[in-house]
Amino acid sequence: MSETQFDLIVIGGGPGGYVGAIRAAQLGMKVACVERDRLGGVCLNWGCIPTKALLKNAYLYKEVAQHGKDWGFEFDRLTHNWTKVIQRSRGVADQLNKGIEYLFKKNKIAHFPGHAKITRAAKPTLPCEVQVFDKPGGSRQHTLTAPKVLIATGSVPRELPFAPFDGTTIIAAKEAMTLPVQPRRMLIVGAGAIGVEFAYFYNAFGTEVTLVEMLERLLPIEDDDISKVLEREFKKSGINIRTGHITKKIEKTKGGLAVTIAATGDESKTETIEADVVLVAIGVRGRYDGLFDSSLNIETFKDHIKVAYRGVEDPTYQTSAPGIYAVGDVIGPPWLAHVASEEAVACVERMNGHDCVGVDYDSIPGCTYCHPQVASIGRTERALKEEGLVAGKDYNVGTYQLKAHGKAIAEGENVGLVKLLTSIPHGEILGAHLIGAEATELIAEFALARSLEATAEDIINTVHAHPTMNEAVHEAALASVGRMIHG
Repeated sequence: MSETQFDLIVIGGGPGGYVGAIRAAQLGMKVACVERDRLGGVCLNWGCIPTKALLKNAYLYKEVAQHGKDWGFEFDRLTHNWTKVIQRSRGVADQLNKGIEYLFKKNKIAHFPGHAKITRAAKPTLPCEVQVFDKPGGSRQHTLTAPKVLIATGSVPRELPFAPFDGTTIIAAKEAMTLPVQPRRMLIVGAGAIGVEFAYFYNAFGTEVTLVEMLERLLPIEDDDISKVLEREFKKSGINIRTGHITKKIEKTKGGLAVTIAATGDESKTETIEADVVLVAIGVRGRYDGLFDSSLNIETFKDHIKVAYRGVEDPTYQTSAPGIYAVGDVIGPPWLAHVASEEAVACVERMNGHDCVGVDYDSIPGCTYCHPQVASIGRTERALKEEGLVAGKDYNVGTYQLKAHGKAIAEGENVGLVKLLTSIPHGEILGAHLIGAEATELIAEFALARSLEATAEDIINTVHAHPTMNEAVHEAALASVGRMIHG
């Protein structure tokens, strides 16, 4: 065992942890990072990045299978190699994992593989103490000390209370990325971003997919007009959609699983659906199991660590224990990698006395990488109406359909729309909602516009290159003031 002193100990090597560690090192801090799995965390190894590799495979396969003749491609028999599809995704994750290892060496960050336990918070004469174990309840490998500890341990999937994960037939996203055999039938519980992305992926390769959502629309947090388009396109693809339903029971049978669902408004109306695999995607909770000594009394709320951040004029991300901070999924929604990274940067900069801008939680872009892609920022029209605002009086709506868009037609991607919500009379951008090709890239213009407090008129006065998908943003801005050209 060794005892090593640092200025900052980061627990977790995901997009919050490794970014925070690198920024702290740039500011001159001596940094250690404890990670019990692979550097890059869930996002890089089992989430954001490898799923995008899978979705790219699915998109290419589906395009060729369904629209190949439109492009002049002809095949006698198109097949796919499931093992290679999965292997490509894992190879992408491996490459980026090695990249994080390089960045740690470049920034002289000490990496301690293992399970961390915080045994002491900072005291007037003593720093925080973190012990590193080879496994939970195992042997202690290191004792680290530092005046400050940053927790960035992320989240874990929530289970159905009556059907815990078994890793083979009742699974979470991690297992869904690496199933050794493609299932013939899959039922997905939850139609948030994870649910719809995997629904698209498995459907594209021929799995019979049923998507169950307790609310009345897919992607419930998105604008209603966006959800309608996505549901229409998913139904065209043959995905079975059961919105307004809850999952009541999952039973193992000789042939697989029997899943009983019921209508949310009348649970006497039930339906039993056969499946080989059930993917549960109903949300997450903070990951902090075994992290704290009981004497620390770290305050938590709704399965997350409580910190000083939202609504605080100068948020520090400090927990209830001196010297201990937390960022990312472990402190609650929005559970997004880019939020974790920005919180980590703000946290360590403020540790070092910097007057940084921080995170604007009202302007967090959200992206879903199914096809068509979905992206949004700001408030939905549903939210504006719930606030008592009236269209045409308090806000304008500019909607531009991609069916008439030149670049979209040329690329065979003319499904979707851009919807812009702006204030009256100033044209402030209240919300932007996109569905269609490159939506997850196009949202950046709206994010920058909100950051700069730009108006619809500012977007209108910005020259957009032709032919590009970005012109759809321009047209939506024009539509918000009744000046749309191509619609």
